[in-house]
Amino acid sequence: MIEKKVGTVFTYFKNIGVAGVKVEAELSVGDTIRIVGATTDFQQKVESMQIEKVSIQKAKAGDSIGIKVKERVRPNDVVYKISEN
Repeated sequence: MIEKKVGTVFTYFKNIGVAGVKVEAELSVGDTIRIVGATTDFQQKVESMQIEKVSIQKAKAGDSIGIKVKERVRPNDVVYKISEN
């Protein structure tokens, strides 16, 4: 398995369970990600992404997106995309 850094968490909206992520490399709905930080380490599939409350299928470098996450995340946690090859 290969992990590639695709972004960094800049905020977390705990009332809706959404991480704000600054994207550094392409990320798509359906990708598997791992979020790692001082007290964070979990994997999940990206089920939805939004920019300014508008759903998107693909994010590119420079975008600031919201991703629904299954656990609490913190600013500066790193988001990795996991691929099999």
